[in-house]
Amino acid sequence: MHYTSLQEFLKSGQTALAKGPVALIFVEDEVELGTTLRHHLQCGFAAVVALMPPAFDLPGDLAEQVHRVGFDCSQPERVFEAVNAVIDAAPGIWLYYGYNAEYLFYPFCETRSVGEMLAFHTEERRDAMLSYVIDLYADDLSACPDAVSLERAHLDRSGYYALARNDPETGHPRERQLDFYGGLRWRYEEHIPRTSRKIDRIALFRSKPGLRLRPDHTFEDQEYNTYACPWHHNLTAAICSFRTAKALKSNPGSTFEIESFRWHNSTPFEWHSRQLMDLGLMEPGQWF
Repeated sequence: MHYTSLQEFLKSGQTALAKGPVALIFVEDEVELGTTLRHHLQCGFAAVVALMPPAFDLPGDLAEQVHRVGFDCSQPERVFEAVNAVIDAAPGIWLYYGYNAEYLFYPFCETRSVGEMLAFHTEERRDAMLSYVIDLYADDLSACPDAVSLERAHLDRSGYYALARNDPETGHPRERQLDFYGGLRWRYEEHIPRTSRKIDRIALFRSKPGLRLRPDHTFEDQEYNTYACPWHHNLTAAICSFRTAKALKSNPGSTFEIESFRWHNSTPFEWHSRQLMDLGLMEPGQWF
């Protein structure tokens, strides 16, 4: 299941896109590539697609389980172009998109598949699900200089907030939409471009003809950007991600200014959905 390009995959790999949910994993480097792909296979996705440069190594045990697609995502805009191309090629299925060293969590994911969760979400007449990108980081940067460690992963237990999202045309707040902030992007905002500081991402959504993902991780269809329906709370998910910590420690402009990511609100990550729900970083909605 190896395709030299996205174009070849969309032309010849239609069986992978015949039924969702499908996970699109964009591979920026080889950090925790294997664990990322295995995690999403364990979530129960019908297909996991790794979009990665040909030079990167795919662990041998994953070669027959993952659809490998030749792709270079060094230019961030290419990721959004690729997601939109998949939307056009496979309307009507649930899609997830994320990056290596990111791990999707949703309520009760230890015992329920992502397909079961999205079936319930569909019954609630929802076509998209808000996800919060929760920054993970190693507690000891001398032992883990790239800030990545599954065994020593920490997260911020507080410091998250939301602001109204205004319609640029009217200036009024958009209904059931908020901009969310927190984590390392908030604590080290002087090193983060303003356009990259939000932690909300509509990472799970059902494709449809004409749907377009925008470079700020929102959709042109405004209903897709809402956190809940009008009548009650809905499910939300969390993407536990080392990407920001990894970038801050690899960027020459910030790496020497950061001796540790730990602060008084750091806590070990337990790799369990219950912790994320207890911290208010994920919403079970009406799903019990």
